Order: sequence, then structure tokens, then C-alpha cells
Amino acid sequence: MRVHLTDRFCAHAKSTTPQTDFIDETVTGLALRVTSGGTKSFTLTWGTPRKRVTLGRYPTMTLARARTAAIETREGRTSGTVAALAEIYLKASSGKRSAKEIERRLRKDILPIIGHVPLRELHRRDVTSIIDAKPSAPIAARRAFEDIRAMIRFAVSRGDLDYNPIDGMKGPPISKPRTRTLSDDEIRLLWLRLDQLPAEAAHILKLCLLTAQRLGEVSGLRRSELDLQKAMWNLPGSRTKNGHPHSVPLSPLALSIVKDALATTNGSITRAADGVVFGSPKAKRMAMTIQRARIGSEWTPHDIRRTALTKMAELGVPPIVLGHIANHRTTTKAGITLGVYVQHAYEREKRESLELWADRLKGIISGSGRVVALRRS
Repeated sequence: MRVHLTDRFCAHAKSTTPQTDFIDETVTGLALRVTSGGTKSFTLTWGTPRKRVTLGRYPTMTLARARTAAIETREGRTSGTVAALAEIYLKASSGKRSAKEIERRLRKDILPIIGHVPLRELHRRDVTSIIDAKPSAPIAARRAFEDIRAMIRFAVSRGDLDYNPIDGMKGPPISKPRTRTLSDDEIRLLWLRLDQLPAEAAHILKLCLLTAQRLGEVSGLRRSELDLQKAMWNLPGSRTKNGHPHSVPLSPLALSIVKDALATTNGSITRAADGVVFGSPKAKRMAMTIQRARIGSEWTPHDIRRTALTKMAELGVPPIVLGHIANHRTTTKAGITLGVYVQHAYEREKRESLELWADRLKGIISGSGRVVALRRS
């Protein structure tokens, strides 16, 4: 919607849709973006190919300042702003596996608040304003702090800043690692209640429990990663947290769930084209919020991974095998011996351990107290 932006208009603008752009008739490409929740920010669209940047959030950034920033940006005179630094930093970080996530956080949590701030005027209070904007999201606040700290250090290394204005500043506290595991009774109750939920979410969480893999890896499972004949799931490095390929043997129970998921999503296991097995974008979100199916005290999907690894340890699975199942290279490649000399992939041991855990899980679900430990060779 094209309008003549005024201070009065900006103050009273509202959106009846999730997001509305009020395009300024005075400065080409400048727009006031208003969300249905009342958040307002100035954006600029320009260049070939077209690109959009967030200049700042209203009313922290005034209309007059937004128009000036828009003109400077179009003319290439923004080298002194946090937003301009962010573009350079993102380009330099493009080779990182986490580049997309870093960009998402910068554009969502940082630039709308301090993107317009001149780099040499950046102050600790600006960083504090970012942290204070997330009082109920401590992890997101910590990530935002780490992102801007890394970006400022990058600026100092390039010479864009003569000193680090937040050097020695303490960010939000790092959350303590969780230790929550589910008891046998909770596992049984969870498994039974999953059958009452949408099939995709149930399949995802059941595979998390059976394979001890991460929620994101399971929910992003692709048909090309599966070797059904060999009952093997091969994750490429592009889909693992540490960037290294990872193989996951599938127990008969896990394989049956994979086949059921394929049939549900594609209608035919044999004709299924490559693609994400859990096709619904709601499937992962459903799995992440499944805590509403209460089974005791608070838990998260990642606690399921911890539970599976803990239960395998109780069954006698050695730490080195657990490390290979979890794809933890700090365990599997620790030191010269394991990192250089031992190149054994422990595929047989992983399969034995995962099948042992699947058998134990069946016993837990059925209420049987029978436990069979791993036989030592």
C-alpha cells in the first residue's frame, strides 16, 4: 500500500493482516512494515537484483532518520552502521554451516533494534536493549548476544572499529545442560499416547526414541537417505550437527515405523520419490510441543535422545559405541589413538545395541520387567 508517511501515520498505523507494508511516496523503496501484533519497522527495497534490508524499528528510529538512512543506503553511504557491518559479516560467514541460522537471528533479533546505530556510536546499552527484548527467551537472548559479540570482534579485526565497545561485557547466563530422562512408566505412557496424535508427529518421536537421533535430523529424514534392504539410514554431513556423515542402523521396530511413515506420506513405499518423509511442515512443530500430552514433569524432545542413550548404557553398551550412535566425535575421535589409528566404524556394534534397546523398549511398552544386557564378547 503506497502512502505519504507522516509521523502521525506511523504512530497510528495498524495491520489487519499478519503483515502490511506501507510504502513511502517520498523516498523510493522505503516502507513502514507493520505486523498484526503491533511491531513496526522501517525497511528498504532497492538494487538489482532486488533486496530488502531492515533499517530500524519504529519508534526507536524516527521517520526522518529512516528516510536519511534509506537514501544513504541506496547511495552506498552506510559503511558506518551496524546494518552495513552485518551485510559484510554475513558475506564473510557464508561458508559456515550455521550461516543461514546466523542470518535469521541477525535480521530477526538484532538489526530491527540497532541496525540504524552508527558503528562508532555503538554502546553496551544497545546490546542490553537486544537482550532485554527477550525476557522470556533466555536461550534466544544468549544466541543474540553471541552473534553481536562475534560480529563486533569481526569489525575490530577488519579495522572498522578501533576497539571492542562490549569487551568484558557479560551476556545472559548460559543455561545449564539438562539431565532429564524419562522413567519406564513415562516411556510407556508416552508411547501409548503418541498413537492418539497425528501420525507424522508420532512417527517422528518414536524414531527419536528408537534411534537416539536429534529431532531435527529425524524430522528432516529424506527418502534418499534410506536403504530399506539393508535397514540403514545414512545421514549426509550437510544434515548433521557436526558436519560429518553418520549412519544409523534401523532395528526391525524402527524399520517398520519408517515404512509406515513412507506409506502414509507417499502412498507407496516402492514408488516414493525422494523428498522429506514427514512432508507436513506442522509435523516437527507438533513433535516439539507434544508436552501437552502430559506424562509427568516437564520434558523436551531432546530428553528422548538422552533417555535412549541412558537406557542403552544401562543395558551394558560401551561408551565408545554410544558415542558412535550419538555421532559425538568428542568421544569417537578423542585423542591420537581414536582419532588417527582406530578407523573402525562400529557398525555391527551400533546395530546390536540399537536392536537390544528396541527389544527392551518393547518390554517397557508391554509392561514386562524383563531386561537382557549386552553380552560381552
